Amino acid sequence: SVIVPVHNSECWLDECFKSVWEQDFKETMELSVFNDASKDGSAEIIEKWKIKLEDAGVPVVVGSNDSSQPRGVGFAKNQAIIQSSGAYLCFLDSDDVMMPQRVRLQHEAAIQHPNSIIGCQVRREPLKSTERYTRWINNLTEEQLLTQVFTSHGPTVIMPTWFCSREWFFHVGKFDEGGKGVPEDLLFFYKHIQKGGEVFRVDHCLLLYRYHPQAATHSVLEGTIWNHRVRFLEERVLSSWTSFTIWNAGKQGKKLYRSLSPANRKKVTAFCDVDEKKITKGFYTYEESEERPKPKIPVCHFRDATPPFIICVKLDLTGEAFETNLNTLNLKEGVDYYHFN
Repeated sequence: SVIVPVHNSECWLDECFKSVWEQDFKETMELSVFNDASKDGSAEIIEKWKIKLEDAGVPVVVGSNDSSQPRGVGFAKNQAIIQSSGAYLCFLDSDDVMMPQRVRLQHEAAIQHPNSIIGCQVRREPLKSTERYTRWINNLTEEQLLTQVFTSHGPTVIMPTWFCSREWFFHVGKFDEGGKGVPEDLLFFYKHIQKGGEVFRVDHCLLLYRYHPQAATHSVLEGTIWNHRVRFLEERVLSSWTSFTIWNAGKQGKKLYRSLSPANRKKVTAFCDVDEKKITKGFYTYEESEERPKPKIPVCHFRDATPPFIICVKLDLTGEAFETNLNTLNLKEGVDYYHFN
């Protein structure tokens, strides 16, 4: 079942549904669309394509929320899944376009990896809109698909590329239906990992992934995502560490320190950095603390620091300087350090 939530998507829908029609998958496939209170011409386009796809042997199930207010992406996706019947779910955003081999290749991978969310590589449209993010999506190694789940980029396989079995989806549980401002895909992804789910990427570009100001992603506050990420990091990593160093004595590193639970703040033995000014200062005082005396955390050069590290330095922004420094330490990602950048 190809799962498409729709809300005021008339300008993209023709291309989106045409890409379903052009799939080279030879087994049975259906399209399940849920129209979440669209006010534009989306409903007419859905009807037009229902006729066209059914003529081509692809059944189309259409549901809709006919009230004046949309219920949000999480609700629309859940409804589209509930009304569908396929053993596998292929998620497709209404503003994106699938390559003809997407369903076939991801279906093959899903059979091999039953408890996985299967992703794929993407092409961004417009091409240069999010270069670092696109590079990250397409080039993570198999190990990094699980080690880099704490970064601000979110799920290591992006939602519009998800493909999984229906059975596994319901084992994880449905999407959060809190509506606007809820990062429902991130929350589902975290639950998936908590339940022992794996992550796999088909290394072919199978999706044209659009970037535009109306995208639902932009309605989620950075602070909301930050809080979910910190809690997930604490639960998955810090709970089993007795001490650690935060790599970055600047704004991001200090923000992480302040966001930790009191028990995890006590585990921070130092901040490390390359900035001589910060290192010369010698320590960071946690002024907001209720404790007396206030905690003072040493600041040292990264070469003098003790792993494990939580790294709060952005990747791919320093002309390789940071990556080179990290490589000199010969550490293993997922054991000696995690990225939280």
